[in-house]
Amino acid sequence: MRTLTDNLEDPDDVRTRIVVAAYDLFAHRGIRDVGVDELIRASGVAKATFYRHFPSKDHVAMAFLKRRDELWMMGSVVPEAKSRADNPEDQLLAIFDVYDQWFQEDDFEACSFVKVLLEMGATHPLGLASIEYLARIRQQVRLLADEAGLEDSVAFALSWHILMKGSIIAAAEGDRHSARRARRMASGLIATHRPAGSLG
Repeated sequence: MRTLTDNLEDPDDVRTRIVVAAYDLFAHRGIRDVGVDELIRASGVAKATFYRHFPSKDHVAMAFLKRRDELWMMGSVVPEAKSRADNPEDQLLAIFDVYDQWFQEDDFEACSFVKVLLEMGATHPLGLASIEYLARIRQQVRLLADEAGLEDSVAFALSWHILMKGSIIAAAEGDRHSARRARRMASGLIATHRPAGSLG
């Protein structure tokens, strides 16, 4: 039977508990608005235990971003889009179908990477980490563009990512149909990047 004393718990379980508690707080309220004391209360660990696993709030936030990437973009959006279509072009478009479903959820909380980047700035370690995670998403788009035989997949991915991020911000503003609008624009973007003579 496990004791309630924190220092006797499996360290991995304690770390996971802290990250899980931080995940919901950071996703909905951002980094600056959540204090260490609140993180400690939400995770149910002693202060000394918290600092043994995470020297600062920024370290918890970094773990949160990593978990967000694992669970959401790389663990949900990309695989789900690929499962909805049989060819790369339709899989690209299906990203916006996944987004549309996300935008309709009552607890829609927008993109944590964009929010943290804007909140912390591009030179802050958390901002830099957000940029790296956003680049990973863009790389997935580029790979699908290459599979689809689209020309200049780097430029395509940059433009596509504007549509992705823009639709998220529009949804946060209240336009819950922004993914559908972005999908229509995305179809035109695909057409402009098809090789000359391609029928699509």
